[in-house]
Amino acid sequence: MTETAVLRQRTRQEQPAPPRRGGLLAGLLRTARPKQWVKNVLVVAAPAAAGELFSRHALTQLALVFVLFTACAAAVYLVNDARDADADRAHPVKRHRPVAAGQVPVPVAYAVGGCLGTLAPVAAAWLCGPAVAALLTAYLAMQLAYCISLKHVLVVDLAIVTTGFLMRAVIGGLALGIPLSRWFLITTGFGALFMVSAKRYSEAVQMAGKAGATRALLTEYTTGYLRFVWQLAAGVAVLGYCLWAMEEGGVPHTSVLPWRQLSMVAFVLAILRYAVFADRGTAGEPEDVVLRDRALALIGVAWVAMYGLAVANW
Repeated sequence: MTETAVLRQRTRQEQPAPPRRGGLLAGLLRTARPKQWVKNVLVVAAPAAAGELFSRHALTQLALVFVLFTACAAAVYLVNDARDADADRAHPVKRHRPVAAGQVPVPVAYAVGGCLGTLAPVAAAWLCGPAVAALLTAYLAMQLAYCISLKHVLVVDLAIVTTGFLMRAVIGGLALGIPLSRWFLITTGFGALFMVSAKRYSEAVQMAGKAGATRALLTEYTTGYLRFVWQLAAGVAVLGYCLWAMEEGGVPHTSVLPWRQLSMVAFVLAILRYAVFADRGTAGEPEDVVLRDRALALIGVAWVAMYGLAVANW
């Protein structure tokens, strides 16, 4: 490529992308990342594990918690995109984000994000209790600190993203007053670290030898280190789940089969299947891997069925 062509390409990347059609509300919705809302389904994890998922009170509380956590996450996305608007305009992909493209003005993104971030904990304190409100406030503070500076700190960035997933899994238990098992916390925490580090590893593999990282911090990590992290996290998650299943197994004299112990097979297979994509460097979008891979979906259904039978003590 000639020097002139390089300069032309760089100029095109630095120019703001034209606003997309759909108006301000559509832009705000896109900035809130609806595709990422699937992560907030984790709020049902603790109640499901405790077998307290299907009462009317539980479903109502969990629906509220899901909406409130989604509002908090949307607030963080809006503030993040407003802060990074100038940098995003120089990026070949992120320049199409509504804030960077001009579809959502920066002040509006800040204002809507601030309103959501303020109203969600207040509503949580009124509708779900002080514990849920405190956790949402802590989540917002942590994520905003991440957006401002902590996303540039090695290892800390992995810990914060992982903690965000763990908070999603914990908040459902807090809303319903369910005691949280130490094995549940270990399995959920290291399972989240496995997916987060696999995502970073995939991004690092895909950008190897290319100019311009999607995350500046990726240039500080080595692929070998990130591979070590996701392999370590996968091992601890499997160990934690197996200890959890063995310690809290079904009652032999009433259950047809030891479903909780048998669910270890499906859990391990799910980790191994996801590790295939991590090893290939194609786990950069975890939600796509989970939703689009049929084998992983079937394994997930089998795990849910076995764990559900264990909870029902059938």
